[in-house]
Amino acid sequence: MAWNDPDWGKKNNSGPPDLDELWRKFNQKLSAMFGGKGPSSGGGMPSSGQAFGGLGIVAALAIVVWLGSGFYIVNAGERGVVVRFGKYVETTESGPRWHMPYPIEGVTVVNMEQVRTVEVGYRNTVKSKVLKESLMLTDDENIIDIQFAVQYTLKDPKAYLFNNRHPDEAVLQTAETAIREIVGKSKMDFVLYEGRAEVSAKAAKLMQEILDRYQTGIAISKVTMQNAQPPEQVQSAFDDAVKAGQDKERQKNEGQAYANDVVPKARGGASRLLQEADGYKQRVIANAEGDAARFKQIVAEYNKAPGVTRDRLYLDAMQQIYSATSKVLVDQKGSNSMLYLPLDKLIQQSASSNPQAAGEAKPALAPEAVLPDSTARSREAFRSREREVRP
Repeated sequence: MAWNDPDWGKKNNSGPPDLDELWRKFNQKLSAMFGGKGPSSGGGMPSSGQAFGGLGIVAALAIVVWLGSGFYIVNAGERGVVVRFGKYVETTESGPRWHMPYPIEGVTVVNMEQVRTVEVGYRNTVKSKVLKESLMLTDDENIIDIQFAVQYTLKDPKAYLFNNRHPDEAVLQTAETAIREIVGKSKMDFVLYEGRAEVSAKAAKLMQEILDRYQTGIAISKVTMQNAQPPEQVQSAFDDAVKAGQDKERQKNEGQAYANDVVPKARGGASRLLQEADGYKQRVIANAEGDAARFKQIVAEYNKAPGVTRDRLYLDAMQQIYSATSKVLVDQKGSNSMLYLPLDKLIQQSASSNPQAAGEAKPALAPEAVLPDSTARSREAFRSREREVRP
């Protein structure tokens, strides 16, 4: 231990260091550095010349440090605003710069590319609402709860620093004023649903106009509507009204879909009926014109040979009548008995006896092929009369 050392008292009996000795040594070193004379033979306090030289060196160092404090660096995207005794002097660009040190001049570095945000109607989260800012009255006298955020940058650092005392607070008040004006001129449904983007765009434009009028040097970049809904006290009733409106739209859409399905079909049916009627009309007109032309030709032939034409018309009429019936009754001139020809039964028997030749048997049983002998005799009489009439 130190106190067990026999020479301890001898080595440590000098006490605390002498301040005069330290000051003298310091002056000697400074004098040696700047070419001064060495230390004096006598001890004691330094001379007045030595003290003045030391103070000058200290003052020179202080002036160098003071001048060096005027150097500053402006980063990319920033601007330096220099003031002299509180008055604006210049705006410096990015890079190393120098200004007269304090208190003559000062500099404020402003970030021009930083996107600043102001929240209206809430703070930090949408749940932490500020009702005095968020509750607004619409044009149809309804109250809505709206929260939105405003993002902005700086375009003029001088105007931002000197033209307004609290520019960020001015942005908040301007945003609230602009959005209240736009909401007050709009309907509730327009603000809550289909017009949210339009409301944000109009608010950004109006805010920029107000801030330019105040010369704040701020540029509005975006207005984002975070939330818009009715007050909590009437939220349930509003939800019911919204559901009713949705049901109304759904039923309208269903009715429109049904109309789109029925109306084209009805129009198609009407068009088809019109075309059929027009076709029937054309067919009747054509038949009538054909019958008229045929009648004119028959009249001409009848005037030439009345008897032959009359018999021919009779035979054609009988052919048309018999071709549309399956039973034929023939009156025999020689007796009063009627001859019944069941042509349908004959056709069925012929088809059952020879199924393969059924298709060929039907043309063979035409009414003209089974005419009785009286019809044949009438034809012979017709031919004889025709020969008599010829010259």
